[in-house]
Amino acid sequence: MQNCIIHKWQVNKMNKNTPLMSVVYKIIFNSKGMTFLTIIIIVGSIVATLFPPLILERIINLLTAQRQVHLYLALIYFGLVALSGLLESGQNIMITKFGQKVTYGIRREMCAKLQHLPTDYFTRNEPGKITSRFVNDVDAVDSMFTNGIISMFADTFKVLSILIVIFYKSKGLGLIIILVTPFIFAITRMFQKRILKSQLSNRMAISKVNNHVPETISNIRMIHTLFRQKYMEQKYDDYIEESYAATDKSNLYDSIYSPIIIFISSCIIAIMMILVALGGQVQQFFGITVGTAVAIIAYVGKVFEPLESIGMEIQNIQSAVAGVKRINEFLQEPERKKTDSSIVNVEYAPNTSAYIRFEHVNFSYDKENTVLSDLCFSVESGEAITLVGRTGAGKSTVFRLLLGLYSPDKGRVLINGVDADKISDAQKRKLFGYVEQSFHPVAGSIAEQISLFSPEISLKQVEDAAKLVGLHENILNLPKGYDTPAENIAFSQGQFQLLSIARAIAASPKILLLDEITANLDSNTERQIMEALNRASQGRTVISISHRLHEYTYNHKIIQIGK
Repeated sequence: MQNCIIHKWQVNKMNKNTPLMSVVYKIIFNSKGMTFLTIIIIVGSIVATLFPPLILERIINLLTAQRQVHLYLALIYFGLVALSGLLESGQNIMITKFGQKVTYGIRREMCAKLQHLPTDYFTRNEPGKITSRFVNDVDAVDSMFTNGIISMFADTFKVLSILIVIFYKSKGLGLIIILVTPFIFAITRMFQKRILKSQLSNRMAISKVNNHVPETISNIRMIHTLFRQKYMEQKYDDYIEESYAATDKSNLYDSIYSPIIIFISSCIIAIMMILVALGGQVQQFFGITVGTAVAIIAYVGKVFEPLESIGMEIQNIQSAVAGVKRINEFLQEPERKKTDSSIVNVEYAPNTSAYIRFEHVNFSYDKENTVLSDLCFSVESGEAITLVGRTGAGKSTVFRLLLGLYSPDKGRVLINGVDADKISDAQKRKLFGYVEQSFHPVAGSIAEQISLFSPEISLKQVEDAAKLVGLHENILNLPKGYDTPAENIAFSQGQFQLLSIARAIAASPKILLLDEITANLDSNTERQIMEALNRASQGRTVISISHRLHEYTYNHKIIQIGK
């Protein structure tokens, strides 16, 4: 029990005043009613667990004394047993609901944090790693609270309450059980660790088996061509053997553990029966009556389950510590600089000789390898230019700096005399239209693919954008027109690219950014895209990226990026 208390103190100390614990405290504060009800039910469950054996003790003592047992005692006993079961279920429900609230609160806080992270965070961290924070780490924290801290408190108090009652009934037996309890807990923890280790080994082996099958299918021609069937079969057999070995080890530990616990509980029960049978001074010393012995036997049976649960709960807490650390690190990530549209407004900035200007811009992602060095160029309002250069020269970086996703290490990126990284997000949506190499759908209808759920973009603007790129008739022919779910459409690659252009121009932006949008398209599709771009570019400043100059014959200015 001391190990349990020490570990709880370490966890609490580690997480004190951290962003994660701040979220948890806020959830508790905002859910005072649920928190109070959970505490009441937990306390009620513990109390209800203690009373049935006491009533049973009274009934047995009356029977051994050949006295009448009133019906109300039996009714009280069965009522308390039922109440104990109901409160136990209620406890589990409330703990689960609390865990759900914690999980929801953490994911909501993390989602809000995600919106304010700088772009370089997503450059430094792979999508799978970020997703793991939201899924695996949050689930671990949920388990830490529901099947860890809260449950451990409840089970610890239950064990302590039972031990106190036993000690009150018989100091001698109470002392024996108190001495035996740490031993039982140590055995439980030892076997749990070994069982868990075997289960993890089994999961890894099963994962290898599951990965081996699609690997074999995808490489079946190569396997047949090189006559490696036997090797693949042997590899599969090895993984299966590894899984079986881990499972056998887990079953072995489980089969050994149960008899040990049964033997210990049987020894305790046997001692009590012997004491009752001896009678006389021994019986008086231990304070044992037949009814007391029955009650203590019932209590002993109730001790083992929470003791075993505490072991698993400690394991859950230990497993969640790494997830807690990673979530705290995520919530402590520095946020991107916020802009105030009331202070910096590109619309009302003083006009300069050039609409867009790069002034001696230096930039690097890792502060070591320079991507852009002393870059200077300007773009007039309504002008169309193309950025050309080798792969890795920094063409896409120019776009990111222009969009204010990054700030230059040196120099300035200006739009109508305003630093690009000081323009607010609300202004950027009206200022920029960005068309990427491939279309990225969102969950929603065709109309929502274009508007991106912006309340400022009307259905008329959506339709106008679709008409401009030549998609309006295609959309009307869909089962539900503009309300057709995106996942139900069968557009060609070229049509999706047109949809991407419509999305970019729906908010009537002044600047159109085109990033290799005709890459990997056939000549006919490319021509359609170019025609749509010519229409969409009218009256706008256009900056495009290309490896092939002939793709953008309508451009009248070429800017070389890099050497």
